[in-house]
Amino acid sequence: MKAQSTTKGFAMLSAAGMMVKILSLLYVPFLLGLIGEDGYGVYYATYNVFAFIYILTNSGLSSAISKLVSELVALKNYKDAIKSFKMARAMMILIGLIMSIFMVISAKALANITNYPKAYLAIASLSPAALLTSIASAYRGYFQGRGDMKPTAVSQILEQVANIIFSLFFAARWRKYGVEAACAGATVGTTVGAFVSVLYLIKFYKKHKKFKLPKDYNDKDIMRHSNKSLFKRILYYSLPLTVSQGSQNAGNLIDASNTKGRLLAAGFSDTEGNVKYGYLGKYQTLINVPITIISALCSAVLPLISGAAALNDRKEVKRGVDYAFKTTFLIAIPSAVGLAVLSTAIFKTIYPAFSSGAYLLKYGSIVLVLMAIVQIQATILQSIGKLYLSTLYIIIGIVLKIIINFILVAKPNINILGAVFGSMAGFLVPMLLNNRLIKRNLKIRYNLISLASKPLIASAFMGVIVFIVQLNLENILSHIFKGYITRIVPTGVAILIGAFTYIYALILIGGISKKEIEIIPEKLKKFIPKILLDRIK
Repeated sequence: MKAQSTTKGFAMLSAAGMMVKILSLLYVPFLLGLIGEDGYGVYYATYNVFAFIYILTNSGLSSAISKLVSELVALKNYKDAIKSFKMARAMMILIGLIMSIFMVISAKALANITNYPKAYLAIASLSPAALLTSIASAYRGYFQGRGDMKPTAVSQILEQVANIIFSLFFAARWRKYGVEAACAGATVGTTVGAFVSVLYLIKFYKKHKKFKLPKDYNDKDIMRHSNKSLFKRILYYSLPLTVSQGSQNAGNLIDASNTKGRLLAAGFSDTEGNVKYGYLGKYQTLINVPITIISALCSAVLPLISGAAALNDRKEVKRGVDYAFKTTFLIAIPSAVGLAVLSTAIFKTIYPAFSSGAYLLKYGSIVLVLMAIVQIQATILQSIGKLYLSTLYIIIGIVLKIIINFILVAKPNINILGAVFGSMAGFLVPMLLNNRLIKRNLKIRYNLISLASKPLIASAFMGVIVFIVQLNLENILSHIFKGYITRIVPTGVAILIGAFTYIYALILIGGISKKEIEIIPEKLKKFIPKILLDRIK
């Protein structure tokens, strides 16, 4: 895949991911109004269970499809590319069906394991989504492997719109039956959204499944693979990532149970424990907005590095690794600084009636950077077939996180903030170990601190400007207006000014290249003076 197409694919997935997360953020206050903070804690616990099932069912196989298809396409073996997709799709449908049945049968047991017995109805309601998301993930992996990010982007937006509409509708209809029923209603949209996504992806596939072959193409010299060989490669590519991400999400499940238990040990009631855990859910929802862009970067970079590795093009592999790390820092560092500086303002803007818990974002935004680095490291290691040790490192991080949570969350003066401190340690350790592993296997030189330095300088300058703008604008407006407008306007203006300040600062210190500036939408580029654009190399 060409670098240009990688950048465009990343930009497309990023835009879709951001739109999905913004829609999600806008919908959370309405959901909180329907189910309350106690219910939101139960809802968040439910989605931790579903996330674990989703990862086991989808993540490894979807990425395996993307990696294998990209390799076969790079070698012009189009027939086996399609055959491998169909095999993996059948596997995902079977596993998705098994997991759907498992969720229905084990709903009460899963709810009790996580210390959230009220979540059992919601877990059961989510069961059809396990099958539907498996089908959608198979198609997304296939198109990503072909370098076409459009179907993934469009399907994600359609899925989220349907999710929001039906989740709010059923949560409102069922809340008269209690918190358990309201939370179950809030999960119905996930199934409906996945169904809408599947319909779109199948239609797109039928229209675009044929490859456009060059006139002089001849497949007689192409080495074909047997079904057994392709099946083995699918397993070889998928199992490490499934184990890696499954371990991480299993850690989240254990963490949910551990956190709730330690909150109770600290002297909080069951309802107070749910509310505190809901704070963590709100914090994680905000952290996940920029992480969505990193996930898009992973999806775009995986086929690029995999294809280059299949052709033994070490120069292209190194270029892909450099691009991945630099872009990660360009996005994650300013996001973390902005979230920390505007933590209270953002909570009051997005969760106006339920703004408690902003301190988690203030102290815990650094987790975003660590999480982003570990995620991109895992993608790099997966693309060169070296994910097993990385999985072990993630498990070490999870164990460390659980130990820290166990100690700190039970302290009444720290409580839920201890879970954030645990996450810091839980990502820092695998990040350092992964860094050594990548350098040893790729035999390339790079310095994470050096790559992060210019984004960090630009972000620090941005943070100062954002703080001054938000504080002064809020003070001015509070003398003229009252209510919500004094929150949303200063916060929105500060974010916009911060974004442009960051880009300007990056350009002035030479922290961004022409290739990376392509990620910025053309409409926003018009606001950057030509004299600055001319400085970009």
